[in-house]
Amino acid sequence: MKIKALILSIISLTVNLSTIFSQFVTQPNYALKSHETLEISKVELTEENTVVFLTVENRINGGNFCADKNIFIIYPDGTRSKLTSSRSIPVCPETYKFKTLGEKLDFVLKFPPLNKGTEWIDLIEDCSENCFSFYGITLDDNLNKKIDDAFGLVENNEPAKALAGFINIAEETDNKNLGIEGLVYINIIKLARETGNTAKAAEWYNRLKSSGSPRFELYIKHLNTQGINY
Repeated sequence: MKIKALILSIISLTVNLSTIFSQFVTQPNYALKSHETLEISKVELTEENTVVFLTVENRINGGNFCADKNIFIIYPDGTRSKLTSSRSIPVCPETYKFKTLGEKLDFVLKFPPLNKGTEWIDLIEDCSENCFSFYGITLDDNLNKKIDDAFGLVENNEPAKALAGFINIAEETDNKNLGIEGLVYINIIKLARETGNTAKAAEWYNRLKSSGSPRFELYIKHLNTQGINY
């Protein structure tokens, strides 16, 4: 009986330690992505792996989806960490064929553990066509909450308050070289235009151009394709 109790105690300790060293970031914010219906539901960070949980929704007849074997986490300094395994998703050129419109496919991508102190990452599929990408995935829970709160104000039709919220985030994160800065700038510019403050929109557009934020050229291009240019 004592041996059995000792074994159970060891198992319990192992489970508890696993819990201690596991962190979940649920629905992290990101700056830009390539596929409209592809979403990150959560990121699990452990000492052994980085696990990204994704969902893609089918919106076309005869739709299909696959994941290339060459998928990378890109660190802020540009170094890459390659996919080690995937689950519930075919590896291209094999594909998952959707049966209906609106059907969702949940799948998992696994990578080596992140470097300590990593605040944000890019997720890039390196392939020949229809490759997916997420830029500026934020792993900071506090920052994610502030961004979620600002988006909540947008959803509640309070653009002026949302604008102030995003400006506060921008001022707090200024000079931190975070991947999410592009998203913050874009929302400030769009909300300033929506509230009739074109001068502020122009100010933040030019601040974005001169900011040196990671991948700022992509965000300028994104705004330009929507007819926003100062």
